[in-house]
Amino acid sequence: MKNMFKLALLGSTATFMVTSAFAQTGADTYKAKCQMCHAADGTGNTPAGKAMKAVSFMSPDLVKKSDADLIAATENGKGKMPAYKGKLSDAQIKDVIAYIRTLQKKK
Repeated sequence: MKNMFKLALLGSTATFMVTSAFAQTGADTYKAKCQMCHAADGTGNTPAGKAMKAVSFMSPDLVKKSDADLIAATENGKGKMPAYKGKLSDAQIKDVIAYIRTLQKKK
């Protein structure tokens, strides 16, 4: 009985660790996939961002865009930005857009 309890505890701990390892916040995804072009602050002020003419997330036109518009641009690509549909899950894309909105509020 004691061994069964240890095994059950070990199993639930392993499940938590695996789930936690794959859980990623919008900020984490942004840093891994977006920051190289869009910059940490969302201004696009990076060498790659300048080369690709990344629009600042602080741009009034972009701030006015709906979340659905930003999700579509992320999924399908826009300008020189590649499409992320199939590379990121729907949840990751939504979380990134929510994170971008927090950047917009900081400025």
